[in-house]
Amino acid sequence: MSDYGKSLGARLRAIRQQQGLSLHGVEEKSHGRWKAVVVGSYERGDRAVTVHKLAELAEFYGVPISELLPGGHPGNGIAERPPKLVIDLGRLSSLPQEQSGPLARYIAAIQHQRGDYNGRVLTIRSEDLRALSVIYDLEPSALVTQLIGWGVLNDEAQTITETL
Repeated sequence: MSDYGKSLGARLRAIRQQQGLSLHGVEEKSHGRWKAVVVGSYERGDRAVTVHKLAELAEFYGVPISELLPGGHPGNGIAERPPKLVIDLGRLSSLPQEQSGPLARYIAAIQHQRGDYNGRVLTIRSEDLRALSVIYDLEPSALVTQLIGWGVLNDEAQTITETL
C-alpha cells in the first residue's frame, strides 16, 4: 500500500480512537454496518477504501470528510495542537453587554463544559474562534483584531490568525 494509503489509515484510526471506539465498538455502534475486520484493514492500509465508503465513514464518525484525508487538515497527517487564544475574563466583564454578549455567553458555555471557573482567563481554541467569527459575522482575523481592540486578547494573538 502507498504512503498515502497508510496516512489515510492512520487518520481513520485517530478519528476512531478520539471517539473512544475500538474496532468492535465501531461494529456494535453501527449495528454491523461497519465490520471490525474491514475498518481495521482500512486503518492498516491493507485495503483500499472508495470515496463513497470514505464519505459514509465520515458521516458515521460525524466528521467532515476532509478530517479523514491526509493533508486535509493542518499538519498533513501529523497531529498538531491547534493554536489557542487566552481571553481575559476580567476585561470581558467590563465591556458593555451589547458588545460582549455573544462572547460572554460562548465563554460561559465553555466554562460550564470544562468545569473551569478560575475567573481570570480562559483559553479558547481556533475552532472556537471560527465559531465566534460566525456569531459576530466577521472573518476570524477581523474578530481577533476586534477582540484585541476591546482589550480581551493580547497583541500577540494577531499571529494566530496566520494559521487559520
